[in-house]
Formats: sequence, structure tokens, C-alpha cells
Amino acid sequence: MTTQPPPLKTMLAGLIETPSVSSVTPALDQSNEPLVSLLAGWMESAGFRAEILPVPGHPGKFNLLGTLGSGPGGLVLSGHTDTVPFDAPLWTHDPLRLTEADGRYYGLGTSDMKSFFALALEAARPFRASDLKCPLMILATADEESAMHGARALAEAGRPLGRHALIGEPTSLRPVRLHKGVMGEAVRLIGRSGHASDPSLGNNALDGMHAVMSVILDWRTELQKTHRHTAFAVPYPTVNLGHIHGGDNPNRICGECELHLDLRLLPGMDPVELRTALAERVAEVAHRRRLQWSVEPLFTPIPPAETPATAAIVRVCEALTGQAAEAVNFGTEMPFLNRLGMETLILGPGDIAQAHQPDEFLALDRIPPMLELLRALIRRFCVEAEAITG
Repeated sequence: MTTQPPPLKTMLAGLIETPSVSSVTPALDQSNEPLVSLLAGWMESAGFRAEILPVPGHPGKFNLLGTLGSGPGGLVLSGHTDTVPFDAPLWTHDPLRLTEADGRYYGLGTSDMKSFFALALEAARPFRASDLKCPLMILATADEESAMHGARALAEAGRPLGRHALIGEPTSLRPVRLHKGVMGEAVRLIGRSGHASDPSLGNNALDGMHAVMSVILDWRTELQKTHRHTAFAVPYPTVNLGHIHGGDNPNRICGECELHLDLRLLPGMDPVELRTALAERVAEVAHRRRLQWSVEPLFTPIPPAETPATAAIVRVCEALTGQAAEAVNFGTEMPFLNRLGMETLILGPGDIAQAHQPDEFLALDRIPPMLELLRALIRRFCVEAEAITG
């Protein structure tokens, strides 16, 4: 016999009060185990079977999968357990305490996106396993804000989950079915330093990088002409030259230069193919100028993702919200869930403008419509199940 999870506000407070920062800076990075354990207990009290899944190669990091019911198909309500780091002095309210004021809940993770787990459990409260023809799953991942280690581990394991998935990232209750991918690349040239009074004494890497930049800008123009997706406000891939450093003194020939690029990929574009194309262009300049060269990723790319407009999860959420599904430029765990055979939509009650900001908040008036939408999705994909054929 099951009990019940705590009231919604109690769950929200518990999530916000349990720190779960992920960061590429080791001094700021935290384990998400306390939050996962808290969620697992609530899931079990609601009748879910809770599985805590260690993330291979990342001690202290865990995914959590709660399942109500059994069988193939069904619905996955997914989110990430971690938050970004925070600057407490910049906050008016305590970032690690749920504060209700001005028609809002303030606290780190209220919008992006720990509160989604409390809403998912609250939405599931009326349902029992015996009600469901297909399972309902709540998925909580690790390290989305740093390197997406949790979602990547799930994709690599290849374990099938549900057929339909909703990621509760902040979208202001608007459905999102596609987003761009993100790459960061470091281009490095090594020449030979020497006295600036005689160019023949060295081989200037900064001069070489100037030529590389020209080639990259020409490549950017090619990409923008050959790749378009009108769903995006910026309908083409972007290449931004964001950082450069070379040399150490004006009277020395520059012996080494490094350039960092940001690339935003449209759905259908392959990060591996893009890096190969970039490397070929850098190599051509480097060989011509007798420079050593390398092209290396600054981080593992986040692939672009697109769920078809005809997918059932898209059509149902469009009908429930009265909004056509949109495209966004920020990245999510969507490509990794889609890789597991799910059709994934992004929709949550928070506002992306509040994400990663002091005094992050969730508007109270977003909660009832989000709960209503989640319950409708559970009924359609888990209770009625067979009525959805798309």
C-alpha cells in the first residue's frame, strides 16, 4: 500500500533547499546524490519504482528513473537535477530557501528547473499503476548545466524508456520541438618567434591566424547560404569568432596563436563533419605557411535536435496550449532522449529570462496550467494510450 508524497509546496521547498550545483570548475561542483535520494523517496511514496543509476566515470553523480506501471511505450517527464553556480550577495532572497513573495516562488532552480519534479509528482498524485495502460516515468538527470553527463550516459547505455517525452525546461508554457546544437572549437597555430626587426628570423603565427580567420569567415558565408531552417529567428548556422590570443610582446615575432569559435548548428548538421571541414581549412593555410596546427573541441558538442511536427507529443501539446511548437537557440537534453527512440517536446512553466539569474523565480500563476497540462498528457499517453497513433 502506498502513502503519498508531501504537499506540493513542501516538495518545492525541499528541492530548493538541497544544493545540487554542477560546474566545470571543480571547487564549485557538487554531488546530486542528496537531491536524488530525496526525489527517490517521494517517488516510492507515490507508488513509483525508483532506480538510482550512477553516471559512469563521474563519482557522486546519479540519474534517477521513477516508473509507475509497466510495459512498453508511455510517457517520460524529464528534467535535470542540477543548477548553475550562484552569487548569493546578488540575491534579494536566499537562493537556497523557497520564498513566496509578489505572486512568485523565489529560489535557485525554481525556473530552471528543479521545481518541475515537484510538479510532475503532484500531477501524478491522482493516478495509480492500475489506472495505466502504458507506464509513466519521471526521469531526473545529472550535470545538464555543465556537460550533460547524465543524459549522455543514458544515450550510451541505450536502454529504452518511453515513447513520448516532455522536458520541463523553462519555455513559459510554450511548446518547443527543435533547437540548435552548440560547438566550441579551439584553433591553434605554432610558428617560430624571433626579433621583430627581421621577419626572416621567425614565422608569425598571428599572421597565419589572420589568414585562417579569413578562410573561416568565407566558410561561414558558405554555411549560411547552404543551410536554412525558417523555424528559427536566426534561420542559418552561426560561427562566432569569440576569443583570440597570440604572442607576448610587440617586438617579438608571434610564435603561437589560439582562436576560439562558437558554432550553432541547425538540425541535420553533424558536429563531426563540421569539425572535419574546419580542420581541412585550417590545415590548408597552415601547410602553405609552414605552421603547426590543431583543431580541438572546447567541450563535447551538444547536437541539434528536432522532433517532427507530426509527432503525437507535439500535436497534443499544441492542442492543449493553443500554441504552435517553436524553435529555440539554447540547448537541452532533447537529442539524447530522441536517440533512445523517444519523440521529445520541451515545455515548462519557467521563463528562460529567469534562468541563471539572481532572484530566479517561478510565477505562481504558471503552476495550475502546468499541472493541468501534465495530467492531460498522463491521461492521453498512459491511461488512454491506444488512442494515440502518431
